[in-house]
Amino acid sequence: MSNDPLHGKTLKTIVEQLVDFYGFDTLAELININCFKENPSVNSSLKFLRKTDWARKKVEELYVRTLPKLKE
Repeated sequence: MSNDPLHGKTLKTIVEQLVDFYGFDTLAELININCFKENPSVNSSLKFLRKTDWARKKVEELYVRTLPKLKE
């Protein structure tokens, strides 16, 4: 078994879970990227994050920090 909390998680799943948990407004405060601020949607965010490594890394790091709260 992998100890990597991202193992087997698609970017879509990660973004959807973060949006469900925080909402786009809070996500935009936590990670300052336009795809969470300007007409945010899961699909537009995915498009941006798939092209932008540094932003995807920030989203993945937030997801890992949020995981314990998601499991409550």
